[in-house]
Amino acid sequence: MPDPISPSLPGPARALYEAVADLPIVSPHGHCDPAWWAEDTAFPNPAALMITPDHYVFRMLYSQGVALEDLGIGADRDPAEVFRLFARHWDAFLGTPSRLWLEHTLYRTLGVETVLTTETADEVHDQIAARLALPEFRPRALFDRFNISALATTDAATDPLSAHQAIRASGWQGRIVPTFRPDDLLNPARKGAGAALRQLGDMTGLDVASFPGFLDAIRQRRAAFRALGATATDHDVPELATCWLDRAGITRLHEARMAGTLTAQEAQAYHGHMLVEMARMSVEDGLVMQIHAGSRRNTNAALLDRFGPDVGADIPMRTDWVRGMEALLNQVGNAPGLRVILFTLDESAYARELAPMAGHWPCLRIGPPWWFHDSLNGIRRYFDQVVETAGYRNLAGFNDDTRAFLSIPARHDLWRRGVCLHLADQIGRGVLTKGDADRLAPLLAHDLAVETYRLGEA
Repeated sequence: MPDPISPSLPGPARALYEAVADLPIVSPHGHCDPAWWAEDTAFPNPAALMITPDHYVFRMLYSQGVALEDLGIGADRDPAEVFRLFARHWDAFLGTPSRLWLEHTLYRTLGVETVLTTETADEVHDQIAARLALPEFRPRALFDRFNISALATTDAATDPLSAHQAIRASGWQGRIVPTFRPDDLLNPARKGAGAALRQLGDMTGLDVASFPGFLDAIRQRRAAFRALGATATDHDVPELATCWLDRAGITRLHEARMAGTLTAQEAQAYHGHMLVEMARMSVEDGLVMQIHAGSRRNTNAALLDRFGPDVGADIPMRTDWVRGMEALLNQVGNAPGLRVILFTLDESAYARELAPMAGHWPCLRIGPPWWFHDSLNGIRRYFDQVVETAGYRNLAGFNDDTRAFLSIPARHDLWRRGVCLHLADQIGRGVLTKGDADRLAPLLAHDLAVETYRLGEA
């Protein structure tokens, strides 16, 4: 079968890689659907599996003039025709990490025996479809084949978690855990925030119209997540500005929220205060807090109107981490047991802010390169900018943050290669000894993620 392109590894990097290449995969943050493992039915057709749900793929195709409807987004299209359209633009992905992930998925994970071209699109499509029908390509079998020791999904705070309950009840031993995502409850500016608040009240039976009742309802949901194995929360923060209001101030804003009279400035203050409340709750219950900051969402208004959110028009912005985190850190940043992982799309903040912050505050860890930067070059830039100030022990290891389950082995393999290239360079420059690098390679490839996300404690 064709062999996907892999980064060339010189001798020292190759030896390091061979020692970590087959370590178990820890996927502590991502967006896979837990129903896949609850139901364990065959994955759908190749287009619905590899193209339609993957914003990395369809945003590139849209940039080349392909209509989203023609990819089956918001419209019914023949999956084979969608795959042909994808193949006609296959070269648009050259040079991107998506191309490496997709080739790994096609040729290693799925075992496709034909090189994808415009002329072979139907043949490759049919080979994928045939494999997806086999028992060994169902979700649980692939989870085991990928050697995944733990995988965390990301679930709305009001999700009933029925899929996670079904996984537990099935007796299957794969470790799939939820992650508490309360954005719709915390940020009044989000579409659907009002409906989420009403749902929270209905499912908890608590008076969420009162601020104390609202906090108790959130605590109840966090406990429900923890009971099913959750070790983390996740927060989308487009503009980071934590703040701490006195009880009278936040009560007034909560009343205004219930009345629908919050101004935009008040809604931002409400969200900023609630992020601090979440950190305080993490001190209480031990859930690791993840903050993903700096994405301007849905910048293409026409696509938002036609298709809704999450159609590839999100763009990175600058983030002021020092001022943005000041209120949170001065409230609970010194509290024993708190752990907060910071993810940025603003690479200029790595050396200027995030590395010095993580190199001081005991609660902080720097998340791996995220979204637009989870590439071989992005990994290199990340290490070059953070290690000299933060060291290695203040990093969070790796997570793939993907909806594309079949790409998980490819993403972790790319990270491990990037780690080994970096460590080999450090040896060559006299920064590390070979013994240092031998210890750091498994730490960065596997152990730090387990430790940071407290997956070894459950």
